[in-house]
Amino acid sequence: MNKVILMGRLTRDPEVRYTTNTNTLVASFSLAVNRRFSKPGEERQADFINVVAWNKTGEFCSKWFKKGQQVGVIGRLQTRNWEDENKIKHYVTEVIAEEAYFADSKRDNATGAESFENTFGNTVSESSEFAVQADDELPF
Repeated sequence: MNKVILMGRLTRDPEVRYTTNTNTLVASFSLAVNRRFSKPGEERQADFINVVAWNKTGEFCSKWFKKGQQVGVIGRLQTRNWEDENKIKHYVTEVIAEEAYFADSKRDNATGAESFENTFGNTVSESSEFAVQADDELPF
């Protein structure tokens, strides 16, 4: 089984390209994923992981994801290699995104979240009967 689940921050805005043969959208970006543990007295380390998203997933990422935003990605690990014009062989390992999600809270990412809500709506609006006002007393 080849399954990768990541949560991290985008190191740059997604870069969009189209394949030459079929004009298929491809979005590429890199995630800074914090390591779970750090040595005492040392700063927490992060791994920088390249992600590639195709078609609709790539379109979603290119439209909504911005540098610094925390996102979640589910996909598969893939390695590939090629030889350049100087006959030098290159190897790369990347995650092919099959699913992509927002992982920031609304407060942390107001611009992206507000744009998303303006487009798709909000599940509980400010005027909702379930909204809690600042002077309301909670029953717990």
